[in-house]
Amino acid sequence: MDATGHIDDLGSFIAASPSSYHAAAEVARRLDDAGYATLDERSDWHEIVRPGAKLVLVRDGAVIALALPAQAGPATPFRILGAHTDSPTFKLKPKPALTSNGWLQAGVEVYGGPIIASWFDRELEFAGRLVDRDGIVHLVRTGAFARIPHLAVHLDREVNTGFTPDKQRDTQPIFGVSGPDVLTHLAHLAGLSSAHDVGGFDVVTVDSTPAARFGADDSLFAAARLDNLSSVHAGLTALLRAAPGPAIAVLAAFDHEEIGSESRSGAAGPLLATVLERVSSALGGTRDDLARAIFASWHLSADAGHAVHPNRPERHDPANRPIAGGGPLLKINANQRYTTDAIGAALWARTCDKAGVPFQEFVSNNAVPCGSTIGPITATRLGIPTLDVGTPVLSMHSARELCHVADPGRLSAAAEVFFTGLP
Repeated sequence: MDATGHIDDLGSFIAASPSSYHAAAEVARRLDDAGYATLDERSDWHEIVRPGAKLVLVRDGAVIALALPAQAGPATPFRILGAHTDSPTFKLKPKPALTSNGWLQAGVEVYGGPIIASWFDRELEFAGRLVDRDGIVHLVRTGAFARIPHLAVHLDREVNTGFTPDKQRDTQPIFGVSGPDVLTHLAHLAGLSSAHDVGGFDVVTVDSTPAARFGADDSLFAAARLDNLSSVHAGLTALLRAAPGPAIAVLAAFDHEEIGSESRSGAAGPLLATVLERVSSALGGTRDDLARAIFASWHLSADAGHAVHPNRPERHDPANRPIAGGGPLLKINANQRYTTDAIGAALWARTCDKAGVPFQEFVSNNAVPCGSTIGPITATRLGIPTLDVGTPVLSMHSARELCHVADPGRLSAAAEVFFTGLP
């Protein structure tokens, strides 16, 4: 896929994925259209997991897909691209109905580490899942529905010299002056008669502005949730294009990375380990076979990274200065916040060379410590050799992020080569 086709499809994927639950469902839908069979965690896998099978499993807001080569056996290694489906945002509280001075509001709490100021004065939608009292899950989204309003400059003369929003007082969005409360509205969208029919919900706020290309040469791309739907989409499109190789190709898109990954659908949970164990067992493998497969496997932890900011270049390393349009990042950290080592770096160089795409190293300024990814978590839990990569972006954790139109497609092209087990 060319850069234009890839970036347009990324925009469509983001539009279809306002929450982690929608993202997992959209990945599964596309794979179902491509002939992937659904794995049921409650079923015996020995009949469905076989050489040549293409399979997909959804657990809450996480999704794992596997493409087994025709010669797959008990000790066949895995080539895993790991990413995450969640993004920093605000999440509805259990009793979300609020009113204040004639305004209807929704009670929310901060999820992850958003740039809070970026969420003000833009039209937001609510999206996620409702679970009715019978245990049936309903995916819902409102479209443009709410807004977190700034205090006018006339009422806050210091707004441009030191705006620090109060996370409780200042972030509760408004959505009207009359009508049903937010949970009742969501219940009606799900086809339920009232909010009383809702047994539970996981609903977040989402920037409702569509993704857009812009700039003098149309080379810039802005969208919500590039961190990290750009990596989920790159892995998905690569998996769909990749020719069968000697390894089992795996896309593992986890939830809850932005809050530490410690959940049953997060990278720190047992999901991936359980899937790999069950696949090896269904192929006739022993624990020794699985250990040999793990030793020969690779994990590509794909998560958005930082391009050099033109207005604050001093925040970046003075020598390693990745730019938008320069290709995907190889992320390196001496303290293993990223897991790339010399062997992984050499593998990535060969992979990008085979794919015909440039890449660039990212390392943090020593005075500006970096974040982390699912890479160290997966390497620690499973012992799989891991390297960290990603698309360079600006405004990470903003309600709306920015990248170059060419870089997501280049990440996908490199991932395609990685999945084949070459080089």
